[in-house]
Parts: sequence; C-alpha cells; structure tokens
Amino acid sequence: MGRDKVCSFFGHRDIRVTDALKERITEEIEKTIEFGCGTFYFGGYGDFDRLCYDIVTQIKRNNFCEIKRVYCVSQERYLYKNVRYFNRADYDEVKYIVPAFSGWYKSIYYRNCAMISESDYVIFYAENRENSGAYKAYNYAKRQKEKTVVNLWY
Repeated sequence: MGRDKVCSFFGHRDIRVTDALKERITEEIEKTIEFGCGTFYFGGYGDFDRLCYDIVTQIKRNNFCEIKRVYCVSQERYLYKNVRYFNRADYDEVKYIVPAFSGWYKSIYYRNCAMISESDYVIFYAENRENSGAYKAYNYAKRQKEKTVVNLWY
C-alpha cells in the first residue's frame, strides 16, 4: 500500500504529557501509517502539536520511513518570511493551504479547517470546551464523513 494519505493533528496548547499519552499517540500514529499516511500536517501551536511532531520524527528516524512532516502556515505571507514560532529546518515542507474565507480574522481556525479538508486521518486531543479552537476543529472534522477522526481526550 502506498503512503499517499495525509494525517493532521489538533490539540490544546497546554496539556499534561504522560507516558500513557505518549503511548496512545504512538499507537495511533502507527495506525495511520498502516492506513497509508505518509504525510503529516502540523499547525505548530502548543504542547500536543509538539508531542505529535516529536513522535512522528522518532518513528521516521527509527523505521527509516518515507514520512513527510509539513508545517501549514495560517497566512500566505508566512511562506516568505521567518516566523518566530517555528523553525523551517525542522520540517520537510512548509505549505499554505488556501482556506475558504476572506480576511484575516480567525485565520488559524480556517487554516485548521483547510488542513482537515486535505487530511484523510485526523488525530485530536480536545476536551469538550466551547471556547477551545481544538474542540471547534474537532466538531468541524466530525462533520467530514470521509475522514477517520480520533479524539484521544476520551
């Protein structure tokens, strides 16, 4: 089976990282690879994204997999300038996915929706909190019937 499918990650900015959570994330990422995912999208905000990035990187190094780590910027101008919250050298590609919106307001939410739309498999760590961007993205993803959506919060 080819590795032409895409997986993306969304979670809360501040989380308590435990060995049990690392194990659950690792198992889920291994499932995505078996499913055919070879490209992993990251938004780069917070503890959950960093933890998933670290695990994907470890799997890539240990298994010598053809895995591509893609940082998805929230605004096109970030493709052309240095941004303090991510290091381009850490990723295999930096990409701007054109969102379905016009204007700057809530650009991260719409970037997340665009990432989800391009993904086949989406992994969340999102508590049911109405003011949470991760939870709003989770609700958006659940409405996308052709996606595999997993929330590790539960």
